[in-house]
Amino acid sequence: LEKRYGLGQPMYVQYFKWIGNFLRGDMGMSFEWNKPVKSLVGQRLALTFAISFSALIIHWIIAFPVGILSAVRQYSIGDYVFTAIAFIGAAIPHFLMALVAMWYVYQATGANITGLFSPGFREASWNLAKVVDLLKHMWVPVVILGFLGSAGLMRTMRAMMLDELHKPYVITGRAKGLSEGRLLMKYPVRVALNPFVSTVGWSLPGLISGTTIVAIVLGLDTTGPMLYHALMNQDMFLAGS
Repeated sequence: LEKRYGLGQPMYVQYFKWIGNFLRGDMGMSFEWNKPVKSLVGQRLALTFAISFSALIIHWIIAFPVGILSAVRQYSIGDYVFTAIAFIGAAIPHFLMALVAMWYVYQATGANITGLFSPGFREASWNLAKVVDLLKHMWVPVVILGFLGSAGLMRTMRAMMLDELHKPYVITGRAKGLSEGRLLMKYPVRVALNPFVSTVGWSLPGLISGTTIVAIVLGLDTTGPMLYHALMNQDMFLAGS
């Protein structure tokens, strides 16, 4: 094993040997799974990206209209309610919401919502029935990550809208007789979207890393639990990839 994996060589030699093979598409063999790391990562990366991207869409669906409404109706009851929800969402850990969701669904329906597939579909080949089964299980982590992660975007949209609503071009638009809805969507919303869109750059990596604990709690077949087990078992090729 030392000769095969170069474990008897100095650390910097091992690293450059690994990075050289990595650039050629060879990620090595997993010690624990005894399979090529490339195939293990490829199987779970698609599921991780599907969950993270779906949660990002939920981010936008919630944060975009709520942020605009809170800014337009500043200091109204709705603004206070949405602000409270945003702070609660930012304060609750993802894994705690996952545990609460598991308990509630089990108490209400008796169904176990852990995992991404039913037992009969876990080892089955991909077909329409397996995709439908995946969608039945995927909504739980997507809703948890999407709802709790939208708090920051909601506050960003609200702050940018409040900054734009008091600028002279908005007052000029109202003076020219533009309807309030057209005025909002044509001018301040378009300007306020600039930092809103730029947050996608760090939201998606944050979602991918944030799914690790949720995936462990819910038993999801994503990259998070695999990375955790690789680190715990010192599976260096899998953990490094």
